[in-house]
Amino acid sequence: TRMQLIRTLVTWRPDLGGYRNISTAYKIALKSLARRYLELHDEIADLDVMISAIVDELAPDLIAGKAIGYESAAQLLITAGDNPDRLKSEASFAALCGVNPIPASSGKVNRHRLNRGGDRAANSALHIIAIGRLRTDNKTKEYVDKRLTQGHTKLEALRCLKRYIAREVYYILKKRNNLINSIQIAA
Repeated sequence: TRMQLIRTLVTWRPDLGGYRNISTAYKIALKSLARRYLELHDEIADLDVMISAIVDELAPDLIAGKAIGYESAAQLLITAGDNPDRLKSEASFAALCGVNPIPASSGKVNRHRLNRGGDRAANSALHIIAIGRLRTDNKTKEYVDKRLTQGHTKLEALRCLKRYIAREVYYILKKRNNLINSIQIAA
């Protein structure tokens, strides 16, 4: 496997004095890259554990949602910020995530286009959630099929789905914030 190969590369003992030889230079470079890869791999594993613990503590309801992973949940929490009260409505959260519809009508054609603004990382998190739900959730598949039968393109249906997910996430975050505020007031 790849990890076995990388661990083997780390154990190499090339002759550091023979760096002018091309094969020795390759071995030195590969050993250095393998060592750095393992360091980063371990660091990523540690950070994943930390992110999971933080998200579990702050928003367990968000993780309970369909196809919402820890990285996506963490990104949406970061986007909402430590003061979700500044988001007056789910529409403002959708705009912040860049999934609010923008009218692009012309004549009798009534269309909405994708918003290119907003937090692109949050938009990416919503996209990952949407794709995951499309693969696993029958209600999501039915929703997209309904949009397709209404004449939407696949991209427009996906945009609508991301907006729907943003609405869902907003209410989960709002509920979490209300709960935290009521605990602080009681204390």
